Amino acid sequence: MTESNHLSFPSPLGTLTIFSDGAALIALETGRAPDDGNPDRLLIEAKTQLDAYFDGRLTTFDLPLAPHGPKRRQEIWAAMCDVGYGKTETYGEFAARIQSAPRAIGGACAANPLPIFIPCHRILGAGNTLAGYSFADGPDTKRQLLTLEGIHLAV
Repeated sequence: MTESNHLSFPSPLGTLTIFSDGAALIALETGRAPDDGNPDRLLIEAKTQLDAYFDGRLTTFDLPLAPHGPKRRQEIWAAMCDVGYGKTETYGEFAARIQSAPRAIGGACAANPLPIFIPCHRILGAGNTLAGYSFADGPDTKRQLLTLEGIHLAV
């Protein structure tokens, strides 16, 4: 990974840490990274936008993203950003729309270095089930994010 700066802060999901390469966000992780140093403007803006998202005041992020990964995964992540706030698609629907395979979508979701910013939580299993989610507390976090966005799934 290239040298990066980071910023850790509390959120409704617990402590989050955002990483930047100075020009774009490259990762969002749970937990606190040691020594925040001097967060750049991009990290401060990302935190501001995440706070507004968690408060229900922001529905679209406006930040440069540069997730590291193979070209096809980057294409899938970019397409996920088109699934708007309060909307969902199943793995199958999403895969058909972008001419991919549901397994490839699942792999991209699992490897997503920028959850929330790249909204893989909006991709659901068949029958609109939660399916898997690897960020924070897994499916409980996915449900929490969907509920925040006004999507209530049956238990």
